[in-house]
Amino acid sequence: MKKLLFILVFSLLLASCKNNKEPYEGISLHPEVAVKTHPGKKLMETHCYVCHAPDGVGRDIRIAPPMTMVQNHYIKEGTTKEKFTKDFLSFLEQPSEARAKMPGAIRNFGLMPYQKFPEGVLEEIADYLYENNPLDEIPQGMKGQRKQQRMGQNDPTKTTLEQKTEIGLEYALETKQLLGQNLMGAIQKEGTLHALEFCNIEAIPLTKQMEEKYGAVIKRVSDKNRNPNNAANVEEQYYNNYFQEQIAQGKDPKPIVLPEGDKSRFYYPIVTNSMCLQCHGKPEKIDIQVLKQIKLLYPEDLAIGYEENEVRGVWSILF
Repeated sequence: MKKLLFILVFSLLLASCKNNKEPYEGISLHPEVAVKTHPGKKLMETHCYVCHAPDGVGRDIRIAPPMTMVQNHYIKEGTTKEKFTKDFLSFLEQPSEARAKMPGAIRNFGLMPYQKFPEGVLEEIADYLYENNPLDEIPQGMKGQRKQQRMGQNDPTKTTLEQKTEIGLEYALETKQLLGQNLMGAIQKEGTLHALEFCNIEAIPLTKQMEEKYGAVIKRVSDKNRNPNNAANVEEQYYNNYFQEQIAQGKDPKPIVLPEGDKSRFYYPIVTNSMCLQCHGKPEKIDIQVLKQIKLLYPEDLAIGYEENEVRGVWSILF
């Protein structure tokens, strides 16, 4: 009996020791979530909707044609999937008027700048566009419906974790779209210097606007923050580093949802593209006047030195 009691006490002590690890050690403690949709849909929303928002969304600040218009110009009756994919990728890999199928869009919005996409992303988006109509699957938060209806919380095929993941993605992507469209509009109208001043004044109020809309806490945080208010805490830095590792390995990082009291904490990476580098790139590649303005507006700035397809920070959303 004494021997059995000793083994039981020893087991409890061992379990207690195992539970006293560093707070965020082991990503297996925080499972990734794969949303059960065509991967091209989420990739399109993440990489394209900042500029190519659906019809009726952000019309007053539109800076590029909606994806349905892109689809209609590239896919005609009789267009094969192979032909569409070849033309779609050809333009995105080397944007030019000669390769474009939308001269009207170029007249209205200018030629799309080149952007580097993670491996396989464009192929997935092309596959989705050929088989689906984006109008049928506008990101739910863009429709202005009630959250319970919007997130399909009565859908028995989805787990609670999947539903929460979709909520977090919706908040992040719609906030990203609002900030991105306004920022790109500022760049197009008055250049990068003006856009920098716009960010300094308007980024936080625009984010607050989304917080009030959804009753959530929405933050963009980083280990290399520009605004001191956007510095990542210990847990946020952990996931910032985790997403960096995923991107470095060529993986498409999935959202992470964690319980936080009676709420949920959502994490998702903010990944750089060519447009970001105008203000966040290597110092020697940033326009000298822009660099001076960054130092003037943000004396403690850390948010430079990036290249394309790197994690610049994370969405940290509490809802």
